[in-house]
Parts: sequence; C-alpha cells; structure tokens
Amino acid sequence: MMRNLLCAVMLLFLVGCVTSKPQKAPNVSGNFADVNGLLMYYELYGKAEGVPLVLLHGGGSTIDTTFGRILPFLAQNHRVIAIEEQGHGRTSDRKGPFSFEASADDVAALLKKLNIEQADIFGFSNGASVGMQVALRHPQLVRKLIFASSITKRAGAYPQLWDFMKRADISNMPPPLKEAFLKVNPDPAKLKVMHDKDADRMRNFKDISDQALRTLKVPTLILTGDRDVAKPEHALELNKLIPRSRLAILPAGHGEYLGELVMATKPSKYPELTAGIVDEFLKSSE
Repeated sequence: MMRNLLCAVMLLFLVGCVTSKPQKAPNVSGNFADVNGLLMYYELYGKAEGVPLVLLHGGGSTIDTTFGRILPFLAQNHRVIAIEEQGHGRTSDRKGPFSFEASADDVAALLKKLNIEQADIFGFSNGASVGMQVALRHPQLVRKLIFASSITKRAGAYPQLWDFMKRADISNMPPPLKEAFLKVNPDPAKLKVMHDKDADRMRNFKDISDQALRTLKVPTLILTGDRDVAKPEHALELNKLIPRSRLAILPAGHGEYLGELVMATKPSKYPELTAGIVDEFLKSSE
C-alpha cells in the first residue's frame, strides 16, 4: 500500500514506475496551431463529425504517455482532439511560469481557432486541473467535463505529494517520461525547463473555492482510483460540491485505469473498461 501511494504521489506532477510503451491509435493526424504565443501541437483521431472529445495529458507528459493505450478505444466512438500543453512534448514554450489558468485559455483559444463551439473535456492529473479551469473560465465551450485523478485543494492530496514536490528535481524525474519527451523534442535544456516549470506550478498550487465549484454548471464525471494521489474522500467531497456531477472510484492507482505509460505495469483491460465508462457518461442525458 505504501509503495503504491508513494509511487502515486510522484504522479500528480510526474508519474513513476516503469512499463512498456503505449500503442498509438490509428489514423492520427498531427498538427500545429499558433495559439497565444505558442506553436501548439495537437492530434486528431476518430470520427470527423460530432462533439469533439479534448484530451489533456498529465504533468511532465505527452499525449502518448497519458492516453496512448486508451486512445484506440476512445477514437472508436468519438471525434478526438489530443493536445500537448505549453512547453510539453512538441508544443513550444513562452516566457513566464506555467499556470492552469493560462493553459485553460490556450485550450479555449485552440478550440476557437478550429471553429469548435463546444467540446467535451477529458483531463488527467494536471490536465484535469487545466480542464477544470476551462470549465470555470470558458463554460460556454464545455459540454461535459471528465475530471480524472486530480484535486481542487491542497488538502485533497496526501501529504506525501507535497513532501515530494519540495525535492522534485530533474534528477528524480521518471526516466520513461524523460525518454518520451526527448523522443519528440530532442533538447535536454527544454526538458529541464518543462520539468522545473511544472514543479513550480505544483509547489504554488492554489485552492479552488468551494463556492466556485458550486457554481459549475457543466455535467462532470469525477474519475479516480482508490489508491490515487487524490484522497477518495476528496473525490466524494467534489461529488457533493459540483451540482451536476457523477463519481467513479476504480480499484486502481494514479493513471493505472487509463493504461498510463509509467503506472500501468502489466497488460490490463482497464483502458477499454475506462473508455466504456467515459462513453456512457458522454452519451447520457446528464
């Protein structure tokens, strides 16, 4: 239990452990767009029509490391847009720190550039924090939100997370994440900048007020594991605070239910199962 928890602690910011490489969904289309001073990278999968499902990866990650295994299942039934955040993977950086709010504005700007009036947002870990800010700052753009393995207040995570963040350094960044970054952006200096900005963002994590969550009108699926970084009690608290929310707690660690690159250490049916849960939520009337 303690090993799983400590591994998960690393994962809200940067994910730990090792596994085989994810399989990419078929028929991918990679693209770049000028967005708020960034050259933002995004990939298109699945259907050409319908409400898009926007995927937002975890901290220190790329599209593949977070969603590589679940993407083939999501793309079967959805028009998918997978985004790489500022300074991550193939997306360029700009001056100043990372923030969930700025990244949310980047997502909104990309959707507007693509002439998308409304989308479903599926964010994991730091990506879920970005997705929550999209829903709060640009509610007209969000049809439904999937808030996976994240927190809205510091107390929602186990203390080990904040202990780890105090000593987070490029030297203890999980090697698979370093390799995944350098595979698509072979510049060690940019890798270190990304790591350090991500670490600073988490060290300076600011709570979202309960009142703000009570005003959220977007139907929200709170998705987490029972051995996740976020406490199950926090997920239950969010379920009570967010008016139109549903809650699914899976017997899994942080990202394990997605088949995330560094947490899913052996073959599993979890990605297909999780995609089914997501699909049912997105198809439901709520």
